[in-house]
Amino acid sequence: MSIILHIVDNSTWHKAKQQNKYAPASLQEEGFIHCSTLDTVIEVANYLFRGQHGLLLLSIELAKVKANVLFEQVGNQQRWVFPHIYGELNIDAVVQEIPFEPESNGCFRLPEALQIK
Repeated sequence: MSIILHIVDNSTWHKAKQQNKYAPASLQEEGFIHCSTLDTVIEVANYLFRGQHGLLLLSIELAKVKANVLFEQVGNQQRWVFPHIYGELNIDAVVQEIPFEPESNGCFRLPEALQIK
């Protein structure tokens, strides 16, 4: 099972689940949903979400995503590629929802509850 990860505000995710579709602003603005790999998620979290509370870390089973997913380099960042979902995320592709809170210094670390197989 291949897993990609996505950071989302708790209330935004619960609203998406009620509507049975997840189509964040980035899908309209940029054409895709930003995701991370296990290797990149903490750096992304600390860069974009440092000190923010009320977040969830979603584990998404790649094989269940109905939209096209491309692994792409961002800018001139040669070290990593980032998974981008080109369409709405079907809710049933999310196999785990984990509360994702920063530590007292505002930085994130991988939650112990994260199950990557």
